[in-house]
Amino acid sequence: MAIYFEEAKSVEAVNARLACSDPRFQQLMEALVRHLHAFVKETEPTMDEWFDAIQFLTWAGQICDEKRQEWILLSDVLGVSMLVDAINNRRPGRATENTVLGPFHVSNAPRRSMGDNICLDGKGEPCFVSGRVTDESGQPLAGVTLDVWQTNGDGFYDVQQPDAQPQFNMRGLFETGADGAYSFWTTLPLPYSIPDDGPVGLLLRKSGRHPMRPAHIHFIAEKAGYERLVTHIFVRGGAYLESDAVFGVKEELIGDFVREGESWRCHFDLCLKPKHG
Repeated sequence: MAIYFEEAKSVEAVNARLACSDPRFQQLMEALVRHLHAFVKETEPTMDEWFDAIQFLTWAGQICDEKRQEWILLSDVLGVSMLVDAINNRRPGRATENTVLGPFHVSNAPRRSMGDNICLDGKGEPCFVSGRVTDESGQPLAGVTLDVWQTNGDGFYDVQQPDAQPQFNMRGLFETGADGAYSFWTTLPLPYSIPDDGPVGLLLRKSGRHPMRPAHIHFIAEKAGYERLVTHIFVRGGAYLESDAVFGVKEELIGDFVREGESWRCHFDLCLKPKHG
């Protein structure tokens, strides 16, 4: 029997048309329709509000390019990126917690030796970061590739300032030896603003929220046989830890940055979870 569209049966009318060959895609589409229609029925948007929403989504797509991904940013500020990450990276026990990748990761950063300096522009306060990578039993892991990156002393990633920063500034790949240790020189990370000159910035302002991220250093740790770890080290006592614009802070990821003379030091160990199945 045909189901014609009416307000009370809107979900049934739409989902009855679905005939996806992929069962998982069918499940996703049915759930999307249910929740989207429930939102509309609860909020009852006016036609003007609905058109404003369409315009907002259009703007988000138009502002994207090879160096800027507004849709990732939108997912981040709504907490969706962190929720998807949490569901897919449940890590009970000693394994280091995951957090969001962010939109500024760059593949193929240069390989560097332990103790090298990833700061190529000379800005910021020098900071030495070190630690060990272990398994859940505390045994050191050799051959772990560590991909690290952060903003420079002005609070920008190199890809945001291609004409002002050296290529691969504040980025590097390191590989642990038999002792599982890692170390590199960088600069003391600083809080910075996510791009707020587009639709996501407008959304934050209308929501009474700021666009700031607390100071942090990004890490990706990878080794065959272990789950890929995407995480940050945050600066203990820093601003915005409790109001990170993208909800990326977890208490276990807050590290101690200690001043020693003219530089800073941070020791932060990482623990990888083995893959199962």
